[in-house]
Amino acid sequence: MFLLLFLISFGAKAQNKWINEIEWTNLMDGLQLAELDAPLKSVVNDSKLTILKIDARKFEFEFLTASEHGKHPRTAPDWAEEFGMNIIINAGMYNYNKAQSNKGYLKSRSHLNNPVKASYYNAMMVMHPKDTAKLPFEIIDITCQSWEKVKNQYNSLCQGMRMISCSGEAMAFTKRPDQSCSMILTATDVSGNLYIVFTRSPYTHRDMISFLLGMPLDIRTTVYLEGGPETSLYVNTGDTVIAKFGSYVSNTCDNDDNDHFRKIPNVISLRIRK
Repeated sequence: MFLLLFLISFGAKAQNKWINEIEWTNLMDGLQLAELDAPLKSVVNDSKLTILKIDARKFEFEFLTASEHGKHPRTAPDWAEEFGMNIIINAGMYNYNKAQSNKGYLKSRSHLNNPVKASYYNAMMVMHPKDTAKLPFEIIDITCQSWEKVKNQYNSLCQGMRMISCSGEAMAFTKRPDQSCSMILTATDVSGNLYIVFTRSPYTHRDMISFLLGMPLDIRTTVYLEGGPETSLYVNTGDTVIAKFGSYVSNTCDNDDNDHFRKIPNVISLRIRK
């Protein structure tokens, strides 16, 4: 009976795999790129998944926020140019208030963008560890590690919405399960590699989770960062520029018309370590 249950479970997982190998293109030391055709055709655009694979040890990380820098948001290319960064992505969804603060807790060194931890977000992106033996950027599932310990181990922390747990479990996304959008997310694997995943074509969160778990990456804690027109991915290595932005959100912005980067108040930034 146990063997039968094991085989059924293994078979279900095996059927979820939709790609056996990913071909990576090296962009710079510690940074690789893959462009994949998603296993499900989207309603608009090219149904592509853009994936960056990052060795966090090769980069310096910062949370950059409008609340700390001039009180005004910037486009991803503007954030990169002004602060000398190689990669810019959204730090997460934000409130449309005067401060345009992150919807969850966000602290960048001594600056508090939002001092309140949201009870409904369980992913914490952390950088600037007090123990320099730790990786310079990690995504921590705070249902697996104590928040009280985590907040004292890092100087910069940003809270976001979990898509996949520390054990590789898919989150249910029962609230608005059919909503589809352009999106960007970040994830880690069992070896500590960092991934950034972008799609212009709209998918549901459940679709995207299925895509991630069907890749040969052994993905673990994953956090949803942004969707729709504000979705931003900007990479400038000196030799290569990747500039991608989203558009579609079902029921509220159900078109593929956006043709420019939107200004965003809070970003995750990466710069190659000298």
